Amino acid sequence: MDTSEMTSFVKVVQAGSFTKAAENTGKQKAYLSRVITKLEEQLGVRLLDRTTRSLSLTELGREVYERSLKVLEGIEDIELTAQRALGEPSGTLKISCGTEFGMIAVSNWIMGYLDKYKGVKVEADYTNRVADIVHEGVDIAIRLGELSDSNLVAKKLGELKYGLYAAQSYLATHTLPAHPVWLNQHQVIKFSGGSHSKPWSLQKDKEKIEITGDSKLKVNNVFVARDACINGFGVAKLPTIIAEPALKSGQIVQIFEDWEGPRTPAYAVYPSSRYMTPKVRKFIDHAAENFGSNW
Repeated sequence: MDTSEMTSFVKVVQAGSFTKAAENTGKQKAYLSRVITKLEEQLGVRLLDRTTRSLSLTELGREVYERSLKVLEGIEDIELTAQRALGEPSGTLKISCGTEFGMIAVSNWIMGYLDKYKGVKVEADYTNRVADIVHEGVDIAIRLGELSDSNLVAKKLGELKYGLYAAQSYLATHTLPAHPVWLNQHQVIKFSGGSHSKPWSLQKDKEKIEITGDSKLKVNNVFVARDACINGFGVAKLPTIIAEPALKSGQIVQIFEDWEGPRTPAYAVYPSSRYMTPKVRKFIDHAAENFGSNW
């Protein structure tokens, strides 16, 4: 049994099916099946019980699996020792991030990272699905909002600030009230999912209010909300980083600047600090250094 066959066996067991293992590893399902069959023939034992829907380890298969993990961890320790000695990122870094924040921020981090470290490659998955980073082989996930309890490690990169914005064309036909509580009588552009679908919470000193407002438009994409705001469809609550270009160009203006809502934390999430390779550590450091102070 060589290490590549051992790795394939471990990946199949962790994925729970040949189909999922093929997706995670990029190898053909038929190839993985042949590897397992070859191992069983070499060892003279059945490693997996197969059905049309699932795989399960035999008693001997579990022992082989657990010992294989220890061998692979030992090899990884040796490789990490060598990499740490050099200190330079190498190999392929797999990143998962949300579509919107990925486009506006993570993409720039990736470009800067690749410019700085020539010996590394990046595979980035822009998705609003929460990736299973352990089973999908993801090195780092960039996530916004409070995290659920897990065995994963997280480093806080920074926080996103929000503001209220409107186009001059909207304000020309809708008088801006003296107090933001009266925005409840205005058109607001709402989000249709997630935490942002809740009423807008605002605070100034010790005064707290909530804005619900009327809405002809609900969307689940912050870029669409920004564009609707630019086109005068109502008041929008937007992350500063999303609103800034339109604000600078005069397409929108910020209103009630002295009122602030809750900020959204941004985290780099990864499987384990014990086996943090230079490619992972350097990217996290790069992201933290380049997280905008005025976002």
